[in-house]
Amino acid sequence: MPPKVSHPVFARVFARLVELDDRSGQTEHRVEMLAALQGRVIEVGAGSGANFAHYPDTVTEVVAVEPEPYLRGLAMQAAEQVDLSVTVVDGVAEDLPLVDGWADAAVASLVLCSFSDQSVALREMHRVVRPGGGLRFYEHVRAEAQRPARWQRRVDAIWPHLFGGCHTSRDTAGEIERAGWRIEALRRIHLGPPRLPNPVAPHILGTAVRGGDDGA
Repeated sequence: MPPKVSHPVFARVFARLVELDDRSGQTEHRVEMLAALQGRVIEVGAGSGANFAHYPDTVTEVVAVEPEPYLRGLAMQAAEQVDLSVTVVDGVAEDLPLVDGWADAAVASLVLCSFSDQSVALREMHRVVRPGGGLRFYEHVRAEAQRPARWQRRVDAIWPHLFGGCHTSRDTAGEIERAGWRIEALRRIHLGPPRLPNPVAPHILGTAVRGGDDGA
């Protein structure tokens, strides 16, 4: 049995924020992240299922893992609205319910910030994706400049307790590479007013490739 994850208040707030963000332009980032995917996909932390409608026709099957009960229920509803085989399951990214090499690609969208152990989760995705398969990611990360990065580290002491485990100061791109992925493309996206402090900015959007078992 996967460990129980329940953030009933945050889950409802998060689902509403996703809806508002998509209306303000983040849908285009989802479309860009998922473009040209093919075959079978494992999506970790699927949330309310906001990505499902944007998978290209070349994707044949999606297994979407979501541990939070309220969000999982929304994801199941979203899966019924798309012309794609989407199976929503209870589970955590640190222990994915799939055999080695099952997926052609993994997708992580606004979720790597919240995993209890980001490195384990990324290695699990690496295990589940076949050699040569891909990882698509869209995440908020630690700022590059020292001043906002220092502020994010301070905020990170309390932020996860208020926002469902979300961390504000993670070097997600570095963790992706340390888990055995080779980043092929990455761009930074700055959302919101540039001069106002934002603990969940900037974002990165990119692709990575899983090498063979020898790390090549």
